[in-house]
Amino acid sequence: MLESTPIEKRVTGDSPSSPAFCILVSVADLAPPFLKPSSSMSLPPKAQEVISQLETESPKMGDIKKLAKSIKKDTELAWELWETGEYVPRLLAALIFDPKQLTEEDFHKFAKEMTVHDEKQRHQMGDWLLAHQLMKSKDLTASMLTWMENPLPILRRFFWYHQLRLRWTGKTPPPENSAELMDAIEEKLGSEDPDVQWAMNGCAGWIGVFEPEFRERCVQLGDSLALYKEEKVPKNCTPNYLPEFIRIEVGKRE
Repeated sequence: MLESTPIEKRVTGDSPSSPAFCILVSVADLAPPFLKPSSSMSLPPKAQEVISQLETESPKMGDIKKLAKSIKKDTELAWELWETGEYVPRLLAALIFDPKQLTEEDFHKFAKEMTVHDEKQRHQMGDWLLAHQLMKSKDLTASMLTWMENPLPILRRFFWYHQLRLRWTGKTPPPENSAELMDAIEEKLGSEDPDVQWAMNGCAGWIGVFEPEFRERCVQLGDSLALYKEEKVPKNCTPNYLPEFIRIEVGKRE
């Protein structure tokens, strides 16, 4: 399932098709080397066994998903893996939590603790938490809809990435909050945290593609901010720069 959003920068395995994806998959499909936590010997035997299966130099996302499928949902184990503080165990945890057993407070904890990881790692964990936890629970989704102005950038990114995901398929009618989102995007896009900025920009891009009444506003916003204008884009890939993104994606549909 090699899919991602056209303006996504990293592989999630849970996103729609993208020209850029074909260039980035060979790099993004590999997680950083796994470092065994020094406290692993104090973990319960089941967690130790699972961690031993993740102990490779360059674990692939597909291998982690395959292991998660064999485990199914196991929230107790997921918490044990999360508390190691290590990237690969936390990725696995993001897949095997039972969303019915997670709360909004748990996501505040995740958001605070994910800051110890680098940008690429944060985004991979965040993408899986969104797709496999937040969007699988009506209660969690309802909580996420209140995070547009949350002080934690990772929670704001969840909000905006979710809004992006609601739009990229071009469903008719589109979500009814586009006017409200456009006001917020025009006010805050230029000064937002880079993690959040990418998702906001992507949301504006899809609004501009599928909702013609907002298209000129989106193009003008991109032109005035010049966000991602100088970003190098691999051949046959869609740029993040709003005027070009909208022009190319609209052209595909004419």
